[in-house]
Amino acid sequence: TVLEELDLSSNSLSGQIPFQVGQHDGAGVLKRLDLANNILSGTIPSQIGQLQSASILLEGNHFHKSAKTAPLSLCMLRNVKEFDLAHDMTFCPIERNALSDFYDSANGTGWANGTLWLDEYTSYCDWTGVTCDDMNHVTKLDLSNNGLSGRLSESIGDLTFIEVLDLSDNDIKVMTISAQFAIYCRRFRCQLSHPKQRCASRTQIISQGSIPTEIGNLTNITYLRLSYNAFTGAAPESLGELAQLQLLQLQTNRITKIPNITQLDESIYNNSTFVTDCGV
Repeated sequence: TVLEELDLSSNSLSGQIPFQVGQHDGAGVLKRLDLANNILSGTIPSQIGQLQSASILLEGNHFHKSAKTAPLSLCMLRNVKEFDLAHDMTFCPIERNALSDFYDSANGTGWANGTLWLDEYTSYCDWTGVTCDDMNHVTKLDLSNNGLSGRLSESIGDLTFIEVLDLSDNDIKVMTISAQFAIYCRRFRCQLSHPKQRCASRTQIISQGSIPTEIGNLTNITYLRLSYNAFTGAAPESLGELAQLQLLQLQTNRITKIPNITQLDESIYNNSTFVTDCGV
């Protein structure tokens, strides 16, 4: 007999979820784990995130009293099909999801230093190159000269509190719409307020160059360095909408067109405020 569904919801269960649940014989056989509406607490074990294509239902428990976040792999639905807390910002912060997608898109496994990135429980504020404020919002991401490649993910636009973004001296290339980002879009973005508009834009970005349009969502950014990479095509018009931007460096890419940007203050950064490719 093979156990495919375990439903113990609304059963007054207390204590912690045993990690062995995710190590059920033939892990991947259990397709539905429903422990919702109990009084369970403690850390949500990462092992249950290994149940292939399973539905994990944990709402209505007391995890918020002791657990800061759910395991990253569970929040990102890397193996499971459904996690009912995936859209709860307490357990699955959108900025952590965004950084995880950024890591995958920029070939994080090949970085010179990716200490603590994608750790199941460590706060994303402690990941290498990430700085947060007191509210755990990402305010700075500095991964300059760190061996990044791949592409700059559209999920960068979800770091809406960021003030400093420095990805210079890497090898970030042309943007393509990967199957992995399509999954990210479907799971996280397409369930937001304007799903059709946001997801339909994926196919439009390709013709706008390799810097994603979503960079225009970073309304608090003051310092943006994407120089010395392999970006191509036109820089997005949304760059011109960043009212707080004081420094922009795009040189040594293959940028063919830039928007009109008038708000930069050359006095702040010693006349190096805006540097782009020759001939643009």
